[in-house]
Amino acid sequence: MSDRITVGQLYTGPVTPNLLRKPQTGDTSSTPTKPFAQVLEDNLLKLSNHAAKRLEQRGIELKTEQMKKIGSALDKAAAKGAKESLILMQDMAFIVNVKNRTVVTAMDSASMKDNVFTQIDSAVIIS
Repeated sequence: MSDRITVGQLYTGPVTPNLLRKPQTGDTSSTPTKPFAQVLEDNLLKLSNHAAKRLEQRGIELKTEQMKKIGSALDKAAAKGAKESLILMQDMAFIVNVKNRTVVTAMDSASMKDNVFTQIDSAVIIS
């Protein structure tokens, strides 16, 4: 049990995979797949506990279409290398952690007045 295992012992096939072979219909052996739950979690917009409380306190209800727009804005911010982004949509503002795809806090128009947004590196305005 204390013997060391080397790479050669684990894999006895060819060193380079056959990249020219087209997969047959139903052949998924050559395509790496993630579990569905992981793909779903990677693409969803999450709400922190703080953001969920703020949404409830301020009477903000997000519809599916609005969540999609925020997700799209988040993708744009990520493409530019943003880490913490302010997303402005209609009369709402959201501070979002881009890497984790998590809404950190949410504000309505009344809460935004005379407010200073700190610790952000980008802003995305959604029409």
